[in-house]
Amino acid sequence: MINRKEALQLVEKNVSNPNLVKHMIAVEGVMRRLAQHFNEDEELWGMTGLLHDLDYDLTVDDFSRHGFVTEELLQGVDIPPEIIRAIKTHPGHLPAESLMEKALYAADPVSGLIIAAALMHPTKRLAELKLKSLKKRYKEKRFAAGADREQIAACSEMGLELEDFLRLSLGGMTALADQLGL
Repeated sequence: MINRKEALQLVEKNVSNPNLVKHMIAVEGVMRRLAQHFNEDEELWGMTGLLHDLDYDLTVDDFSRHGFVTEELLQGVDIPPEIIRAIKTHPGHLPAESLMEKALYAADPVSGLIIAAALMHPTKRLAELKLKSLKKRYKEKRFAAGADREQIAACSEMGLELEDFLRLSLGGMTALADQLGL
């Protein structure tokens, strides 16, 4: 399987928006932490999170192709098929069936909620963000409105309570805080 350095090179080659790159790294962090929690393959799950929006620049005007173009971009790259399936699943084009697919579906929007909450914190640091504050922000529907609350709540399909999912997600992103600038 492709290693993280090679994957980051692919991301840098295909993604022009630095904030989108940070989002992809944030989702990687969430996915790695969830893999640890579920005793799954951390590299596999992390790579899924890191590459999940690889085609965003190419599909922003045609969201129906989002995820599918990533499959084309990754032709000839050593990527397991379960990563490709999860990437095609995360925008909701296919039903999330595996635990990893369900994790990516919920991890994608929760990263945005957490980043927004961190940026509102006086220190702007993930390490200083408290779970209680994050839960409060989750309930504020107008806060980080793009972070789909229904999609985040789909964490229940993994057998996780919302509070546990938020705690794990925050922990996963905090582990990569230096790369996120938070």
